[in-house]
Amino acid sequence: MLYLGSDFYFYMTEKFLEYIAIEKRYTQNTLISYRKDLEDFLKFIIETEGHDDLMKIDKKVIRNFMVRLSQEKMAKRSINRKLSTLRSFYLYLLKIGEIKTSPMESIQALKFYAEKQIPFSEDEMNALQETDLYNSEENFLKKTIIETLYQTGMRKAELCNLLHENVDFSKKELRITGKGNKTRIVPILDSLLEFLEKFNALRKPEKEAEKYFFVSNKGKKLDPKFVYLTVNSYFSTITSKQKKSPHILRHSFATHVLGNGAEISKVKTVLGHSSLASTQVYTTANIEQLKKVFNRAHPRAKKNGADGSGPEV
Repeated sequence: MLYLGSDFYFYMTEKFLEYIAIEKRYTQNTLISYRKDLEDFLKFIIETEGHDDLMKIDKKVIRNFMVRLSQEKMAKRSINRKLSTLRSFYLYLLKIGEIKTSPMESIQALKFYAEKQIPFSEDEMNALQETDLYNSEENFLKKTIIETLYQTGMRKAELCNLLHENVDFSKKELRITGKGNKTRIVPILDSLLEFLEKFNALRKPEKEAEKYFFVSNKGKKLDPKFVYLTVNSYFSTITSKQKKSPHILRHSFATHVLGNGAEISKVKTVLGHSSLASTQVYTTANIEQLKKVFNRAHPRAKKNGADGSGPEV
């Protein structure tokens, strides 16, 4: 049996992170999140239990941890993510025989109603093309970031980690590495190609950032926080919507292409979703448009009026 104390804790943490990196193929950002979740839990048990002995943790400690997070006004989604980390961690300890039962066995995720993601409208996106806000060379990067996120639907982390060698200007496509280190090919529209070619001519990466396509004006690999602030800052000038993030640009991409007739299976591939259910979330934003199309196209509607102006469904 390994020594039960700080050395044991940190040893097992590193072994666990190594395991999910290799066996589960989790991304670096996911590993960072898992490490942070485990560190938060460690601080909690030291403060409340007076030790960091993982073998003495039971479901009561886990529930107390959940109560503390709730008292700190942490969102239920974030609490569930931490529970998921702990569940994976203790399953790993079970797998290697360090514990016989997991304190997470009877712990259920918190129920919550997902907050509605309201996409930017097509008019709001078109405003980006008309603005001269980012016409200077200094701010061209910001405009390119927003256009790339919107025209490809890629995630913030995927944009930051996009390799220069995976931008194929001749074939007009990007090779994106997503969750689980799965790769996918995403086409580049001519309008985006123009942005990327111009940015490529301007970019001056430092040596350690040469392999990444998107680098800052100082030549360094992009910080995800910079990408978030870029999107949030720009859309704060043109919309009153509460959420203004890279994920909303991804949501907008999916909503707009589906609304304009793209096949959901093709959108699923471009977004890198593992299941169609994940992509179907974006179809709900188009219900009203679907009703209008349905009323124009369905034979029963045509019988009630040549222009499909029968009763609404």
